[in-house]
Amino acid sequence: MPAKQVILDQIRQQGVLPLFYHNDVTISIGVLRALYAAGIRTVEYTNRGEAALANFRAMRKCCKAEMKDMFLGVGTIKDAAAAISFIEAGCDYLISPGLVPNVVEIADENNLTWIPGCMTPTEIIAAESMGAKLVKLFPGNILGPGYMAAIKDLFPDLLFMPTGGVEPTEESIAAWFGAGVCAVGMGSKLITQAIMQNKEYEKLTADTQRIIAISQACKK
Repeated sequence: MPAKQVILDQIRQQGVLPLFYHNDVTISIGVLRALYAAGIRTVEYTNRGEAALANFRAMRKCCKAEMKDMFLGVGTIKDAAAAISFIEAGCDYLISPGLVPNVVEIADENNLTWIPGCMTPTEIIAAESMGAKLVKLFPGNILGPGYMAAIKDLFPDLLFMPTGGVEPTEESIAAWFGAGVCAVGMGSKLITQAIMQNKEYEKLTADTQRIIAISQACKK
């Protein structure tokens, strides 16, 4: 199990956290391999379908065999039962769409990084008081870079990452980094349904490399 700081450092270093879910385990693993080929070393697999846990176990096994330096996080964790199930399946960190106290407790008991989704200053203050180091701004398309810029000075010790609404363009990514985020979460804008259904893994690798390059340039 990696140290908490290792996870945070990896997300910051990448500048982008890919997130996805697919019912088919072979497609889920195919996407994971394509992201790894692009240079990604941590991914969020979202708990958004009945096959999520079984698929995650298979992805964990694949990482152990082929991608030993890949950290697998799990997202959309909304309750304690889900947190426990994915911790037992070997997840490296937990991400929630909101601030869920019992998920925080379980993560802390297992010495795991947890990343809450927050929308308001009140939620962010609560998350910080509970020990959050990185906050997911969600939904990013509603909040926008202007919101990030407005609140950044209030939370000098927190890292922020928007999820939702980040476009795969230099303009969008630069706006978020300019507002003060440490990374951007990218789901269906990067890992599109067409890419998954058509198994366009080489395209995904190329697209991801481009996003990484943009993110790295924006951080400088």
